[in-house]
Amino acid sequence: MLRVEHLRVRYGAITALHDISLSVEEGELVALIGVNGAGKTTIISTIAGIVKAVNGSIIFRGQSLIGKSPEDILRLGIAVVPERRHIFPSLTVEENMRLGAFSRHNRSEYRRDLDEIFGLFPVLKERFHQIGGTLSGGEQQQLAIARSLMAHPELIMLDEPSLGLAPSLVDQIFSLIVTLQSRGTTILLVEQNVERTLEIANRLYLVNTGRIEMEGSPEQLKSQAAIKDVYLGEGKSGGGKP
Repeated sequence: MLRVEHLRVRYGAITALHDISLSVEEGELVALIGVNGAGKTTIISTIAGIVKAVNGSIIFRGQSLIGKSPEDILRLGIAVVPERRHIFPSLTVEENMRLGAFSRHNRSEYRRDLDEIFGLFPVLKERFHQIGGTLSGGEQQQLAIARSLMAHPELIMLDEPSLGLAPSLVDQIFSLIVTLQSRGTTILLVEQNVERTLEIANRLYLVNTGRIEMEGSPEQLKSQAAIKDVYLGEGKSGGGKP
């Protein structure tokens, strides 16, 4: 479904991504893991057209995404839920949802989509006319994901969906991610909660200082000493921003 090959990104004089190659197959839940500042968010921002690549290729269903706008990429079927949610806090839940469906105009489909969304996020039905900024952190994260689903994406990219949430809400978010995949949504997940991510991902890429250091199944990555020591805290801690 998605192929990224030899991707390179620069911020001024600093190279943020070095020769990144990865793939996501239809129906998979693929995760990017690594310490803060490793380049994970830059990868999905480049796929989404928010950050421009210096070189390399991004192919989605046989079509190049290089040079396309974020809006065009969304219309092609890729949605991103950014870190810290970025809902429209002064708008109601309903208005946020309508903005998620901005590229679609069939009112009967919109109502049907809402019914499906309420099945996944019942709290949003209760809060439908509430101002988004008054929702709890967990409810705002649900709204951000629900808003992206209103565009009917074939691939959804989630950037740190559990960031800043209480443990009970983290459980809800990870359960929701599993449910989305079970319903056929392909997911590219960025997460620092490595233990929980290893439980749900089909494949993972370990990103460090803008490079892919490892790739494999959860079982393969668990067996690596670097994962245990640095990312699971079973040895000396490490990491930090490059």
